[in-house]
Amino acid sequence: MDAKETSDDEMNMDDLHGNQKETDELASATEGTDRYIENQTDDDGSAEEEESDDEEEDDTEETYSLTSEGEINPLALTEFDPYQHSEHMEYEALADKKRKAILDYDDEGMPLGKKLRLEDYAPAELDELMAELTGRKRKSKKIKKRGRRKGSKKKMNPEITRKLGDATQKFAHGRYEEAIPLLKQIIRLVPNLPEPYHTLGLIYKAMGDKKNALNYYDLAARLTPKDVSLWKLCSTWAMELRFFGQACYYLDKAIKADPEDTDLRHFRASFLVDLGLHQKAAESYHQIWQLHPKNLEALKKAARLYQKCGQLERSINILEGYMKKNSNDSDVDVVRLLASFLMSESAHEKALQYIQDAFKELPVDLLVKAGICHVHLGNLETAEEFFGVLTRKNVNDCSDLVVEVADSLMSVKNHESALKYYLMLEGSTGSKKGLLNLNIGRCYQFLSARTQAIHYLYKALEELEDDIDARLDLASLLLEEDKEDEAISVLSPPSDSELRVGLTSDTRKPWWTEGKIKLKLSYIYKSKGSTKVFVETIFPLVRETLYLETIQRKARPKKRLPKSVLYKRLQVLDEYQSDNVFHGFRPIASSSDLSKAARAKKVLQKKETKRQEKRAAALAAGIEWQSDESDDDESPTYREPPLPNILKDDDQLTLIVDLCKGLVSVKKYWEALEIVTSSLKLAQNTLSTEKQEELRALGAQIAYNIDGPTNGWDCARYIVTQNPYSFAAWNCYYKIMLRSRLDKHKKFLQEKFVKHEDCIPVLLIKGHQFTMLSQHQAAASCYLKAYKLMPENALVNLCVGTALINLSLGLRLHNKHQCVLQGLAFLYNNLRLSENSQEALYNLARAYHHVGLVSVAATYYEKVLAVHQKDHPIPKLPNDGPEITDDLKPGYCDLKREAAYNLHLIYKNSGSVDLARQLLKDHCSIK
Repeated sequence: MDAKETSDDEMNMDDLHGNQKETDELASATEGTDRYIENQTDDDGSAEEEESDDEEEDDTEETYSLTSEGEINPLALTEFDPYQHSEHMEYEALADKKRKAILDYDDEGMPLGKKLRLEDYAPAELDELMAELTGRKRKSKKIKKRGRRKGSKKKMNPEITRKLGDATQKFAHGRYEEAIPLLKQIIRLVPNLPEPYHTLGLIYKAMGDKKNALNYYDLAARLTPKDVSLWKLCSTWAMELRFFGQACYYLDKAIKADPEDTDLRHFRASFLVDLGLHQKAAESYHQIWQLHPKNLEALKKAARLYQKCGQLERSINILEGYMKKNSNDSDVDVVRLLASFLMSESAHEKALQYIQDAFKELPVDLLVKAGICHVHLGNLETAEEFFGVLTRKNVNDCSDLVVEVADSLMSVKNHESALKYYLMLEGSTGSKKGLLNLNIGRCYQFLSARTQAIHYLYKALEELEDDIDARLDLASLLLEEDKEDEAISVLSPPSDSELRVGLTSDTRKPWWTEGKIKLKLSYIYKSKGSTKVFVETIFPLVRETLYLETIQRKARPKKRLPKSVLYKRLQVLDEYQSDNVFHGFRPIASSSDLSKAARAKKVLQKKETKRQEKRAAALAAGIEWQSDESDDDESPTYREPPLPNILKDDDQLTLIVDLCKGLVSVKKYWEALEIVTSSLKLAQNTLSTEKQEELRALGAQIAYNIDGPTNGWDCARYIVTQNPYSFAAWNCYYKIMLRSRLDKHKKFLQEKFVKHEDCIPVLLIKGHQFTMLSQHQAAASCYLKAYKLMPENALVNLCVGTALINLSLGLRLHNKHQCVLQGLAFLYNNLRLSENSQEALYNLARAYHHVGLVSVAATYYEKVLAVHQKDHPIPKLPNDGPEITDDLKPGYCDLKREAAYNLHLIYKNSGSVDLARQLLKDHCSIK
């Protein structure tokens, strides 16, 4: 009893009545189709009645039924939306199968073909049954089945036969236009007859219309599902028309029709490989091997394809399964493949076990693999015994094995042994000279034989000119040998670099433009002290890197794919065509690609709907419609920065600081400020506090030297925030502040004034601001607060004195004389603290001159003229260079000219013109 019969036993009576109703409706819908058939029943005996139900069900499962009743036209399958009709056909076939199963039940819900057990009957029914059995002739045990017996046969209507013969004759004589309508007429009358579809396919093929030919062959194949040749032909034409999903569907049907056709299974698997569907191809080859265990080629292909899909563990599992079943007669290629896979997974002990258990006498390549396993297991002496098969005599025949041995020894840091095997290949013909010389050079480099390493690396660069790592290794060795100029020449562009760039068609960047090369070159220039060349070498790379990091770190908007990408994704779903018979085949693609294609289809439909709405709105408004495709511009792709770890590597962060200092030293302030600003913005979480302080000090210094220092002001503001009591920090900030609008600094200064009430620089700067605004009373208040904190400071006393003198000249001040005296007192205090310096005397003379006490002022101006003042160095910030004082001439600290000019004004106003003229000649004339 099969599973279907068991499930049918469990149906209740309500389900039976409902299914019977559905059956009656489906049967009435198909009566018109069966009118053309003459059923003939011949009684062929009970032997034919005993055929199994399974065979009949299989036949029904594979048969499609086309109907022409109502508005359904079989020919519409080739013209309109055939996939819906295909689904309807499959539904009808399934319903027919279900109807047949339901009709095979009796009134009590038991299958007709099922023999009832005694315990299934009620007691009364059992007595009646026994009486009936004993009193009457015994009936046949076999219950007669419904439906056509195996020997029965459907005969075609003679009129249909005649028309089909006429159509075939017209096709044979090349009268296609007459045959096509006749065949279509036959299809309308007999939709389930495969011959007219097949003939129409032949006609359209002869006319060169492969698409229509495929449509009709498809229908013919569905009506004769066990005709393998038709499925094969359909798959061939689908491949020619590039309907790959359809082709795979036909191949599956052909394999189902002839499961024993191994060549067909191989063809399907290779076709999937050509499509790039390695996962499905691997599964196909795996099935072939399972059906034919002796087909080891399929096993090996399946294992390789699983590995290509990233399922190396599955590859190993199927190969190990073969090894367990054939432990005494293993195939050498399978062992070789399994050992390679296990070694790639670092399972060397397991690989060694399989190699040793497979054969008593191992071939050379497996001996070498066994030796490599011993190398990775630490058994170097045992490995050397296995490697004994490799000699200089057979090195030309085993060059790949020698390279494999040397590489394995090099991977475990046994460079001396690896060098021995590499040198065996030096004179061979089968090895790659460039790579061989490179490996020999690196072995010598690890063995500290720098002279030999340099020699072989030069030889390697003759073959591998674009190998960046080889050039860097060679440059490092030359630097260790104190050959800086030679290292620079190795890393510098060739003399014909511009010509090479113009002639080559390769899209790769030339080796001399790589970031690693320029970075190494810049370190060499930096160590040599060549600041200008160092800046020219590394600045473009650092600038480009910071720029890319800035634009690619910003919060990206939602990605909008261009139409070109959307259409490319949609190609996966373009397997079906509007004029294709069954265009509902599942496309051949991975699930992720199918989901992407479905999303692309929705996006394109939405864009098209919006475009139509805009077009309709424009036409309704009477505006000429112009399609705007600007929103389909491609999104910027990610670009790899030349120095990808510049903000993470400590050495490269130090390089940024050195670059900024170098830019400042060559007076490229704006470039330096750009680097400082970008670095602080991008690496604020990775830079150490020392590096941040250093960069901000550089930014403040740069702002100190250039105009318009917006970003530099940020650096200076940060410095004074971190060091609010530092006079040097506030000096820098104040100088930068004086170059911009003062109102933009008020808020910051007010915050510092409130937060640090005892900060003398803030009080002085705020007093200076009030003085510049002629608010002398407020300025005097700030200066006096500073005086309380630092009474013995000459500058504070000077500021308080000048503020009080200026305040005394105000019109609304009542006690002017007291204010003047207080101001002079502070100025005298400044004179005392400055030890009667020329500057203090001049300030006191100016104060007397300002309040109108010209006689006293003349006395102090004369004292200024009598003092010989030496030049003092100009105060500088910590990072100021020597160029600040380069333009100063001797006597820049002497105030005699200023004092003489002011004194001559006093003499001139008092009438002593000659004396005034003499002062100008002595002190203010240009020589």
